[in-house]
Amino acid sequence: MSTTETSTERRVLRPATLDLGDIVLRPWGRALDVPGGTVPALMAAAADPVIDRWNPLRIADPAGAEAYLDRCDTGWVKGNRASFAITDAADGTLHGNAFLGWTNQEDGVATIGYWLLPTARGRGIATRATTAVTRWAVATADARRIELWHGVGNEASCRVAARGGFPHEGTTRASYRYGDGDYVDEHLHARLATDPDVG
Repeated sequence: MSTTETSTERRVLRPATLDLGDIVLRPWGRALDVPGGTVPALMAAAADPVIDRWNPLRIADPAGAEAYLDRCDTGWVKGNRASFAITDAADGTLHGNAFLGWTNQEDGVATIGYWLLPTARGRGIATRATTAVTRWAVATADARRIELWHGVGNEASCRVAARGGFPHEGTTRASYRYGDGDYVDEHLHARLATDPDVG
C-alpha cells in the first residue's frame, strides 16, 4: 500500500465471489443469474412477510426489481456498498442476501445486514454469510468497525449477531422505521477488526 494512499482509497468495496463450500456469495447486479430468473426471485423475496417486516425491499413489480439490481451495480461501481446474493453452490438457487455498506468510509465504519428466504432459515446460513462478508471487508477494504442493527423483536437476527461474534453494545429507542411503518427500538451489535475471529 502506498504511503500516500488515503484511508478512503483503501476502503473501496470491490466485487468478489465468496465460496463457502455449499453456498456461494455472488455480487448482486444485472449480471447475476439465478434459476427461474433474478427478477422473479427478488419479487418473491420482497413478498415474504418476514423479509417485508424486517428488511423491506419495496419491490412491487419487475421494474422495481430491476431498479434494485441497478442500485446494487451502482454501489459496486462506487465501491461504497457491497450486496451479495447468497446462492446454493450446487444449483445456484437463491437463498438470500448479505449486505455491507460504509456509514463512515474515511473512519472505516460499516454496517452489515442480511435476509433469508424461508427455505434457507434455521440452517446457520445468515451467520456464515455475515461472518464471511465481515472477514472479506476487514481483509480487502480495511474495515475497522462493522455494526449490526436489528429491531428488538427480531430474535433470529439477535442470534445471528451473537453467533457471528458481534457483541451487544446497547439499545437505541424508536430509532428505525421498519416495514410496518412504526419506529422501533433497535439493538446495536458490533465487531472490531481486532476482535478474535469466530468459527
